[in-house]
Amino acid sequence: MPRTPGPTSAPSPAPFKDLPSAVWTIFAGTIVNRLGYLVTPFLVFFLASRGVTGGDTSYVLGALGAGNLIGPAVGGILADRIGRRPTMLIGLIGAAAAQGALFLAPGVWTMAGSALLISAAGSTVSPAAYALLADAVDSERRQRAYALFGWGVNIGTAVAGVLGGYLAAQGYWLLFAVDAGSMLVYAAVVAIRLREPQRSAPTGRTKDGIGYGVVLRDRLALLLLPLFGVQLFVYSLTEVALPLAVRDSGLSPAVYGAMAAVNAILVVALQPFATARLARLPQLAVQSAGSALIAVGVALTGLADSLAGYTLSVIVWSLGEVVVAGIAAGVFADLAPAHARGRYQGAFSWTWGVARFGALTLGVTAYTTLGPAALWWTALLAGTATATITLALRTRVESRTAPHTLAA
Repeated sequence: MPRTPGPTSAPSPAPFKDLPSAVWTIFAGTIVNRLGYLVTPFLVFFLASRGVTGGDTSYVLGALGAGNLIGPAVGGILADRIGRRPTMLIGLIGAAAAQGALFLAPGVWTMAGSALLISAAGSTVSPAAYALLADAVDSERRQRAYALFGWGVNIGTAVAGVLGGYLAAQGYWLLFAVDAGSMLVYAAVVAIRLREPQRSAPTGRTKDGIGYGVVLRDRLALLLLPLFGVQLFVYSLTEVALPLAVRDSGLSPAVYGAMAAVNAILVVALQPFATARLARLPQLAVQSAGSALIAVGVALTGLADSLAGYTLSVIVWSLGEVVVAGIAAGVFADLAPAHARGRYQGAFSWTWGVARFGALTLGVTAYTTLGPAALWWTALLAGTATATITLALRTRVESRTAPHTLAA
């Protein structure tokens, strides 16, 4: 957590200027990698071109979601066990190979298995990358490092959204080729440009093993994980429930594409300025305010029935997304013992996977069975309630992380 603002603690006008080269290398590699994030958005269309429709499609999509529950858990352990760089290389090369397997898969079950491998291998990368970022900077700069990482994700994803539509029209094989190629380029960047950081060994009395016991024994971490998880669930509704709402309003898919563009433009344009101004404030207070803003924005979707209404809702939750960028991951990095950063980030990334999986399943089920109003009210209440509880934990988190800050 940042120090109390003072003459020496205010961030530079350029919020990312003082970050080390390792952070910039991961930022650049992330942009390249996300430029190739093409197959997943068009997977339903690819499956239909191979004759996979209806219920069979759900098997492949379900496998893709399940992989996001496996990869982070494995990645966190490997990051602490064999190192950050090897884990990133395994994930990137493995996901690239799985892309080729999916394209060549002859049937539904081989496609589902390949989709599982794509998401499982790909999601092992994040815990290792997050842990490496935590190793590379002190606690005062950590939130900005994670915000830069998130900015790279959004830049790459925004460009990929435009690139994907063009490539899909030329042939689906191009999507797979660019996806796999971008992962291999990122792997080359990791292999050539990144060094494995020196990591602290556990103290003599600490017997953590290699599993997640170190996280499960941390009561404060166990309080924060579900709070962040619910907040991530509410945010994930923007990916799965928003298109349903746009469709049910009688608007064309182009409207949803325009909403995605509004989100991307706002996040890419505003992230550096927001980070520069918010990094000096108490981070859990900022996280709570941003999470409440996301909840309000998502709930406004229930009132929208026109382009203007949906645009307003997207602007509100996009501003919340800009506000919270990098904070939750930074808090977990500060809570983690140095020798267990990979597992703490694995637990956080796994929570993100659960949130997205829950939005795809529980969120859609609530929308279709209980009705849209029930989902939007639930999002508002859950988002604001968890934001309030998170703010109430501020003193405990700051007292826990203060020694890290003073030592930095």
